[in-house]
Amino acid sequence: MNTQFGLVNVWTQGDAVTRAVLLILLTMSLASWLVILFRLLDLRRLSVQAGATESFWHAKDLSTGLQALGDGADNPFLALALEGQKAAAHLQPDAANKPAELHESFDFSDWVTRSLRNSVDDSTARMQSGLAVLASAGSTAPFVGLFGTVWGIYHALMAIGVAGQATIDKVAGPIGEALIMTALGLAVAIPAVLGYNALVRANKKVIAKLNRFAHDLHAYFVTGARVGQGNANKRGS
Repeated sequence: MNTQFGLVNVWTQGDAVTRAVLLILLTMSLASWLVILFRLLDLRRLSVQAGATESFWHAKDLSTGLQALGDGADNPFLALALEGQKAAAHLQPDAANKPAELHESFDFSDWVTRSLRNSVDDSTARMQSGLAVLASAGSTAPFVGLFGTVWGIYHALMAIGVAGQATIDKVAGPIGEALIMTALGLAVAIPAVLGYNALVRANKKVIAKLNRFAHDLHAYFVTGARVGQGNANKRGS
């Protein structure tokens, strides 16, 4: 195989800085694609879990509804419903000699709202994990590639100066190999930026569904009925 030009020649003929730039770009690319892959799998799972919320509202009681949401610690809709149930039960008097606690000064509706909001915030933070990697790769990879280009052109010009002549056959190869760094930087940055934007939009859709579900849960735990359903849905045990 001819290795006079191309990536193999850039690696074999490059110095420590050139190889470090190539390794950094490779690491950024692998990290970006791994984040995109795992986040897409998570979004597919979240889409299925979001679809189970209607089954929750068609359940006969709260226990059956919780089962309809599915299971797993990574189910934000189930976590939201459990947090609402816990908040509603926590302020209900269950013992006459129960010592007073600071949180009991909260209004019941405010306490449930606070608990549901905390659960939504925690789920949002988990869904946004990895996006910083894509943002960093998308914003810095072009400059890393440009640094490699400048470094390669500098060494190419130094070699031409030593040779004492700048014919096209001596300039095209080294300059072209240096420009490969810019292309690699863009090849890393473009998927990272596109993936970041796509994941942010998808996350917003899931978060909107979480907020709607939290709003309905708040109405259910405070009034005993889902928003828009009057008193048709009675609170389960």
